[in-house]
Amino acid sequence: MVTTAVMEREAVTIRFPADLIAKARRLKEGNESFNDLVVEAVEQEVRRRKAWAAHQRIIARSEAVKAKTGMQPASTDLIRSFREGEGRRE
Repeated sequence: MVTTAVMEREAVTIRFPADLIAKARRLKEGNESFNDLVVEAVEQEVRRRKAWAAHQRIIARSEAVKAKTGMQPASTDLIRSFREGEGRRE
């Protein structure tokens, strides 16, 4: 289902492999148009690629911080001790 209410449309010509078209037509639901199916797939791919790019930026920033400050100790033990009340201020 397309999530945008009203969007300006632009016509494009896309050449798909015939077997992919056949698979997509079998998968579309009831009265869903082939166009809606393709639009939704492209929207999902755009979101996926944006998320992947953000993930890559986070990794790069993490590596830059690590290079600048060195390896930071894991905080798991510290958090666990706080949860168990050690060093807790009431």
